[in-house]
Parts: sequence; C-alpha cells; structure tokens
Amino acid sequence: MLRPLTLAVLAAACTLSCATAFAKPVPRAGDGHPDLSGVWSNASVTHLTRMPGTSKLVIGEVEAKALLKSNPMLRRLDADTAPINSEEGAPSPGDPGGYNGFWLDPGRNFGEVKGEYRTSWIIDPIDGELPLSETGRKLIAKANAYARAADTPAGPDVMEPWDRCLISSRGSGGPGMLNNIYNSNYEIVHTKGAVTIVVEMIHDARIIPIFPNKSAAQAGHGPAALHPWLGDATGWWDGDTLVIETINVNAEQGRAGPIYLTPQGRVTERLTRTSASQIFYEFGVEDPTYYTRPWRAQMSLNAGKEPLFEYACHEGNYALPDILRGVRASEAKTAQSKSGDH
Repeated sequence: MLRPLTLAVLAAACTLSCATAFAKPVPRAGDGHPDLSGVWSNASVTHLTRMPGTSKLVIGEVEAKALLKSNPMLRRLDADTAPINSEEGAPSPGDPGGYNGFWLDPGRNFGEVKGEYRTSWIIDPIDGELPLSETGRKLIAKANAYARAADTPAGPDVMEPWDRCLISSRGSGGPGMLNNIYNSNYEIVHTKGAVTIVVEMIHDARIIPIFPNKSAAQAGHGPAALHPWLGDATGWWDGDTLVIETINVNAEQGRAGPIYLTPQGRVTERLTRTSASQIFYEFGVEDPTYYTRPWRAQMSLNAGKEPLFEYACHEGNYALPDILRGVRASEAKTAQSKSGDH
C-alpha cells in the first residue's frame, strides 16, 4: 500500500510529465529554426517606461487588478463606451479629442513576460526609465517644440512622420517594436533567407535578410550614407533565437522617438519562439548621444487568431489637405479678429 506522501510525489511527477508530454512543440520552419511565421500582438497597458506610481518591475495578480481599475486609458474607454442617457441632453461644446473609445484598442491587461506582469518594457536600468544624457534631454526638448509646431503645420513637411503616413506612431514600427493605442499587431513571414515583419499600424514592412552568422550580418549592412525609415536591419540565428541588428535609422524618425536614436545608434532585437502561442521579444539600445549607457527592454508577442487587414492611412490622401485647410482657416480667423481689435 502506497503512503500518502508517496502518492503525492507520484501525482506531482505525473502532472509534470503529462504536461510536458501534451505540450505543443515549438513549430519549426523548413530551415530547421523555430518558425516565427504568424500573426502576433504586443497589446497591453504596459508602456516602454515604468508606470507612474510604482517602483517595481514585476507585480502580482492582485496588485495588477487594482492598478487596472485606476488606469487612465481603461477608465476613459469605459466612460466613452458607457450607455448614453438621452434625457441628459447633448454634451456641452468642447474639444472631442482625436479618438473616442470605438477606435482605441490598447489591451485590457499588463504585459505578461515569463509568467510575470510587468509595469514597463524597460528592465535595465532597474528604475524602468530611459537613461538620458544631458545632450539627449536637450535634443528631446527641441523635438517636443517641433511636435508642438506640427500641431499647426505651415505645410505637410512640418508634420510628424506618422501624420504623413510614413512610419508607425509611438514606435510600433521598430526598432524596437512597441505597443500602440490600437493596431498593436504584426504578421511575420519566415523564409530561409529572410524574415519580413508586416506592421499593422501605417502598413510598414521590415524586410530583414538572414546571414549565416553575426560577422556576415554586420558586413551585410548597406552604405552608411543611407538612412532608411525603420533603419538598416540584418539578422542571424543564435541557436533558436533570431537576432536583428538595426543601424542608420532615419534622423527624423530618431528625433521623433519614443526610442530616440541618431543614425549612429544601434538596436539589437532578439526573437525566441517559446511555445506555439508566444514569442519572447527583447531588445537593447546603444546610442551615446542620447543615453548615458545601453539599456534593455522585454515583452511577449502573443499569437493572434485573425489575419491582418489593410491599414489605409489617409485613404485617398484626403486628410492631409483637410488638416492644412483647417489650419489656414484658423489662421485667417485669428488674423481677422486681430484686425478688428484695431
């Protein structure tokens, strides 16, 4: 007769072995490496830098639920999608904002990495903040002034690159690929000689040639005189991890942030498929102009159940002339008001 302790040990061993036996293996591509192909999402309320009000990188489920209740974005969504009481009448006049709850889709939970809820993508430095240099702070202050001027553009070239539908907003195009307030989805197409990452937001596509090793990949970068949008990316396999190195990011993209880079900066991304439904994604950033030291970030890419659809930014390009026309009308109204004061 087996003792209760023996039964418990056997049960635990069976649970572990059974779970291992029935766990789905990581899919492999034709080249023998883990297959990264599929639709993936990094949607969550966790942002690049540490969430205000908490000093911890990792929080438990109870604390996560409490913080979600007070999350400004989720409270806004809940208020915006609440049923309307017709007896209250029309809302008071005012700025309706750029988006209402119908368009926003940031995710409803914190990012979960290795089974832990995270309060920031940044894991190093431990405070979850960008290690900005004094020069970096001054450059960002200039960039913020540029962004304010872009709110009342003199012409299309003054507007931010995502407002011109050139690259994804909020850094979701990469490198590294951050979550957005909606459309935080990617489709990866994995072939023997290249990996293409299609970014849902603004329809970006990163085509990354794969080289036999790190030395060959670094030698495979294009001319330093070229500074393409999303940078010059090459890749290689480090065991079961795809490593992507990006340099020569376009200066306008680097100025706009939120990952600030000069063309001399370097971003190294690592994608490791850990299961049939998840990719472990991490990246490191080096740029001595903006930062006092290199820094690192992590997040999970979770398998999606639906295909990506076309993101038609400024479809027919009607929005851009309408934006400029509205600014000119506002300027004319202000000028007329000033002339009337005299």
